[in-house]
Amino acid sequence: MGFFQRLKQGLSKTRGGLTSRVDELVENTREIDEDFYDELTDILILGDVGMDATMDMIDKLKQRVESEKIRDAGKAREILKSIVAEEMNIPRPPLKWPMVMFVVGVNGVGKTTTIGKMALRFQEIGRSVILAAADTFRAAADEQLAIWADRAHVPLIRHGEGADPAAVVYDAVQAAKARKSDLLIVDTAGRLHNKKNLMDELSKMRRIIDREYPEANVRCMLVLDATTGQNGIQQAKQFKEAVEIGGIVLTKLDGTAKGGVAIAIRRELNVPVWYIGVGEGIDDLQAFDAKQFTNALFGDEE
Repeated sequence: MGFFQRLKQGLSKTRGGLTSRVDELVENTREIDEDFYDELTDILILGDVGMDATMDMIDKLKQRVESEKIRDAGKAREILKSIVAEEMNIPRPPLKWPMVMFVVGVNGVGKTTTIGKMALRFQEIGRSVILAAADTFRAAADEQLAIWADRAHVPLIRHGEGADPAAVVYDAVQAAKARKSDLLIVDTAGRLHNKKNLMDELSKMRRIIDREYPEANVRCMLVLDATTGQNGIQQAKQFKEAVEIGGIVLTKLDGTAKGGVAIAIRRELNVPVWYIGVGEGIDDLQAFDAKQFTNALFGDEE
């Protein structure tokens, strides 16, 4: 099964609660009126698309339906679909090497697994990768990362539980420079109970990279678990206050009916979705494609 089919299968729960209800509304609509828009608004909000994103998309839909004199609800569905694709389609900036990728996110979102899969992906396209275990707060975090480092056959820089994360980053930067690595991926602590600590910790790491590795292109990737729905938006807001987010990785889309939250999160952060995950397999983390995502969400073919 190709990734699009896995994505389509993974979004089946979301389709049941979101786009299947849109299709049902379309089938039962004889006239596009305020009742149609009100019901569509309710469907989108209940589908975790979020209030702001929903109202904006409904406004755009109304404008286009009126300007194009659309009377057929089926055509309105296609316009809605194109609006969703536009909403999700923020192009990713081009990759520049060498790169340092900070990976942030609360514990349990699949952060370490995501890092391992990204290491494998970049290895497969011929890039040299080093991992840094800068989550020294959580017991056995570096052990989990070590398993992935072995699977990907990439070096892992670690100091052990309780060590200074900035010291780990310093050593990892020196290793990346010495080995002329293309990519250094840094695993960071997932705690959010004290944002000031998180901010100070990440700022300290960033200062070390800027000082020791000025030629590196630094990106901060936020990993979010799609099953948390609107709670994912709250996490995103908190991390956005603490660090400059450059992109989103959305995991566990296959385990939720709340896949519409991808639209809300993308809008809230105003940064591109880089990767989406629809399963535990190595190939189940793939680069995000707005058109592919929207087709899968609406149950259409690629």
